[in-house]
Amino acid sequence: MSYPTIPNPTGQRRDALGWRAKFGVLAPSTNTIVEPDFYMMRVPGVTAHFGRIHIHNQNLSSDDAFEELLRQIRVEINYCIDRVMTCEPDYMVMGMSAETFWDGMDGNRAFKQRVSERANGLDVATGAEACEKALQLFGAKKIGVVTPYQPIGDRNVVRFFNDIGFDVPKIKGFRCPTAIAIAHVQEDELRDALMEVNGDDIDALVQVGTNLSMVRLADEAERWLKKPVIAINAATWWHALRQNGIQDKVYGCGSLLREF
Repeated sequence: MSYPTIPNPTGQRRDALGWRAKFGVLAPSTNTIVEPDFYMMRVPGVTAHFGRIHIHNQNLSSDDAFEELLRQIRVEINYCIDRVMTCEPDYMVMGMSAETFWDGMDGNRAFKQRVSERANGLDVATGAEACEKALQLFGAKKIGVVTPYQPIGDRNVVRFFNDIGFDVPKIKGFRCPTAIAIAHVQEDELRDALMEVNGDDIDALVQVGTNLSMVRLADEAERWLKKPVIAINAATWWHALRQNGIQDKVYGCGSLLREF
C-alpha cells in the first residue's frame, strides 16, 4: 500500500516513518495506558515519541499527596521536554491530564504556554483543551465526569469545565491511592461509573485521567447511552491530529475520531 506524499517545497528530507508529523509526547513514568492507547489510534505517517516525566513518589492517597505529585511533575517536566526535543518533533502532546485542568481555564492556558516556550515555540495539545473542543463540537451543556482523582483533583476538573461554560452536575472520582493504581481500574468499574454520572439531563460524558483505560469502552458506551462519551486519550489524539491538518478517520475509538 502506498500513501500520497506531502508537498515539500523546501526540499527538506523527512522522517521515514513520521513523514506527516512527529509528535513529542510527555507522560508520567508511572503511566502504562496512554502510550498503548496512542499507538492503537495511530495513522499512516504520524509517529508518537514518548518522554517520561520521572515520578519519584507515586502516592495519591490524599489531597496533599496529590498536590505533591503535581509539584514533582512541574519540576521534572522540563527535563522531559528537553529529552523529547532531541528527536526534533513537529508538535507536542500531553500524555497526562491532571495538570492541564489545574487552576481552571487560566491554569490550562498558562501551562500550555510554559510547555510551548520550553519546546522552542511548538504548539501543544492538552487533554483539557481537547475535551473543550470536543464538547463544543457536540453542543453539550451539562456533562457527567469520571476521574481517577482525589477530591482536590475533581474540584479542579469541575472548575475548568465551569470556566469554559459547562455545568458538571455529576462527577465520580475513583480516589486511586497511587499513580500506578489508576491503571488497575477495570472496565466493569468504569462502566458502573459512567452509569452513575449519566442522567436524562446529561448531554455528554467525559473521562479524564490518561492512565485510565477507557478508549474502547467509550466507543461501546456511545451506542447504548446514545450520547457522546469522551475518553481523554482519544480526544487528545484527535485534537493533535486535527490541529496538524490530519483528517484520517480512526474506527473503534469513539465518534470523535470516526466522524469528525
